[in-house]
Amino acid sequence: MEHKNKPCVIHHKMWSDGESDQASGTSSDEVQSPVRVRMRNLQQRFSNEDINKRLSLPADIRLPEGYLKKFAKNSPPFDKPLSRRFRRTSLSEIGFGKLESYVKLDKVGEGTYATVFKGRSKLTDNLVALKEIRLEYEEGAPCTAIREVSLLKNLKHANIVTLHDIIHTEKCLTLVFEYVEKDLKQYLDDCGSIMSVYNVKIFLFQLLRGLAYCHRQKVLHRDLKPQNLLISDRGELKLADFGLARAKSVPTKTFSNEVVTLWYRPPDVLLGSTDYSTSLDIWGVGCIFYEMITGRPLFPGSTVEDELHLIFRILGTPTEESWPGINTNDNFLSHNFPHYDGEPLITHAPRITNDGHDLLCQLLQFEARRRICAEVALRHVYFRDLGEKVQDLADSKYFILHFSFAEIIHPPHRCAISRC
Repeated sequence: MEHKNKPCVIHHKMWSDGESDQASGTSSDEVQSPVRVRMRNLQQRFSNEDINKRLSLPADIRLPEGYLKKFAKNSPPFDKPLSRRFRRTSLSEIGFGKLESYVKLDKVGEGTYATVFKGRSKLTDNLVALKEIRLEYEEGAPCTAIREVSLLKNLKHANIVTLHDIIHTEKCLTLVFEYVEKDLKQYLDDCGSIMSVYNVKIFLFQLLRGLAYCHRQKVLHRDLKPQNLLISDRGELKLADFGLARAKSVPTKTFSNEVVTLWYRPPDVLLGSTDYSTSLDIWGVGCIFYEMITGRPLFPGSTVEDELHLIFRILGTPTEESWPGINTNDNFLSHNFPHYDGEPLITHAPRITNDGHDLLCQLLQFEARRRICAEVALRHVYFRDLGEKVQDLADSKYFILHFSFAEIIHPPHRCAISRC
């Protein structure tokens, strides 16, 4: 083989003043100690982007003046992990964990334990949601707040609301979330309860995508309903309010059956089951799917018994064939439900397609183990016209930001997600 001669290029290390070590007049014997050389290199190499990456900061964070140099001086090398103490100290110096870093604007809502405000972050100048949880002197933080914090700190996904900061004072625990304009209930109201069928598909896909991630992390949401699904102006859907959520990996034989708002609670839990898994959330997805496509709740019961009656009227009273073991369930037998034949769901939701109807039926199975899982549901033929690329996006990516709705359905046109 013939080798061609190539010019030999010598690369000299460049210092901050633009001179190479050869040109600086410093001999090899006069070179500074390895520690000092490393510190000098770090000050040269560290940038805002490096700090953002090492501390998992927002890209638009405003670092205090002189912080870059201070971080470079004290930080361990790139190939060494940051200690928990160093990370905590660094975040505090930037302004995280401090009430003065945020400005309250408007009151958004109030519940039993918490009040939510719209606010602005001085760290990024972005809008945020400030969830103030009152701390009782003897009881401390409510268990719902502890659950929400512990789970959301580890859930990082485009379709799950982001927890930016936690501020703990003597009287209050403040959770700082990304600000999202409205929830799905408000969105439906703004649409006059008539959503575009295309947007229904977009939102359902995002709901299943966020839920599939939760279930892979062994987390059950346990309170899916339109009020807990946030919708941004760009059409991004995010799962929120993890106060009732539970890590399935926590060693326990049973869970509480006092979960999920009544209208979205599955029949097995309504009948007293505490041995449930991810299928608990899947039933709620089916109810929300129906509500988006029709503009009305599927099973708006006022009591547990009323809720079961509504479910059986629509889906039919369960039998051993449709729900093996139901005839030995004491709670079911005690109600002495009449026989309902049930009706095809498509008769109640005329706008739904045959593929959508098939998916809805798989979401609303009586027996928990027969319900389709979120991961499999994402690949249902109902979503085929969204394209293959949406199936392979990284957890941190929004598919509607990469493929606008109109581009997916009608390639010649380019516009944002269709409005209701």
